[in-house]
Amino acid sequence: MNRSDVLELRRRFKKENCTISRMAGCYVDGYKNKVLTFNENFLNLPEDEFYKYMELAKKTLGGAVGNNILELEFPADEEEAGGRQQFYMGLKSSDLKNEDLLERLYDLIIENYSHTGNFLILVFKDTYDVMTRTSDHQKLDESEEVYEYILVSVCPVDLSKPGLGYREAENRIGSRIRDWIVAPPDTGFLFPAFDERSADIHKVDYFIKDPKDSHPEFIEEVLGCGVKRSATELKKTFQAIVRSSCGQDTARAESILTDISESINDRVNELRADAEAGIVSGAPIVLNDRVIEEILKENDVEESSAKSIREICHDEFADEAPLLENLVTEKELKESLRVRHEKDLVRENSELKSRLSVMDSGDGVIVNVDPSKEEQIKTEIINAQKFVLIPVTDDDQIIINGHEKDL
Repeated sequence: MNRSDVLELRRRFKKENCTISRMAGCYVDGYKNKVLTFNENFLNLPEDEFYKYMELAKKTLGGAVGNNILELEFPADEEEAGGRQQFYMGLKSSDLKNEDLLERLYDLIIENYSHTGNFLILVFKDTYDVMTRTSDHQKLDESEEVYEYILVSVCPVDLSKPGLGYREAENRIGSRIRDWIVAPPDTGFLFPAFDERSADIHKVDYFIKDPKDSHPEFIEEVLGCGVKRSATELKKTFQAIVRSSCGQDTARAESILTDISESINDRVNELRADAEAGIVSGAPIVLNDRVIEEILKENDVEESSAKSIREICHDEFADEAPLLENLVTEKELKESLRVRHEKDLVRENSELKSRLSVMDSGDGVIVNVDPSKEEQIKTEIINAQKFVLIPVTDDDQIIINGHEKDL
């Protein structure tokens, strides 16, 4: 699924385009009890409810592909009788009229959805007549295929915030009655996957609101697919690998991470510029062994840390190499560079104060000379007083306490 596919489906969640035929649902309390189930003709809903439900469906296809929307593939055994793919094929074909299949779906989600509190499971059934498009994306009045799918949204249900309100029956201001309100979905999925404007029954498009947690238990137990991490999770994993390579030396770890992030950002920007100029195809770069090695060498990362980063990245990303463009953001990089600059200023200021305190006390002498003269410097006692002797020539510039001197 790419961004264009997502936008094409999202545009359908409007009154004039909507063809959702049926919606089923189950409301679950904080003890995982089914409080209510329902199954309705979607187009017969009252208008205000129709729009609210449609907005929840639309938000189940929100966010970035690869971060909020992950394309998952069913293993071969899940496509056999009794497997998850076969189960979802049956649920789709039933037009949500088979209550036994719906109950099984609810039970799967209730058992494996890690949420503390009430939540609502919604299942939408839609049939989309995918129109043929020309190379310039103009629609033709002929169908390319009929895309029949189910969309599942899992929405937390939270109590409204306490507050004051007008109590009409008592004609006074008092505590407002708190209601249970359905929040936007924080997970869900689309089956079959919509890929290049076509159904792919071997895949499912999985949605997570928070890309920092892909809910692997949901992926494995509800969908029957192998765990896949979001771009954010892969980035956090990579950052943790770099930081761990320096042991307890957190300052050095942050410095190395900033250097590596800057190199990655430069590579990504160069690729984009070359792609815009038509020099390269613009295909994204993945963080493979070769790229890691090159970046570590660019930044002169010492071998002990470099070895640790290489080996852990090789094992961690063997089956799921992250894209370079997902490993760093401009905002994060700017913040890291800002922090580094501030630390450099603090260090330089501290060193300067130390030097000035020695000069002000009169107890010390600070001498800056050309390194080529260091071996010629010597001390000598003249009239019982020790002197530092530095040979000079007529071309040497001599500055004492900030003032140039002619000797």
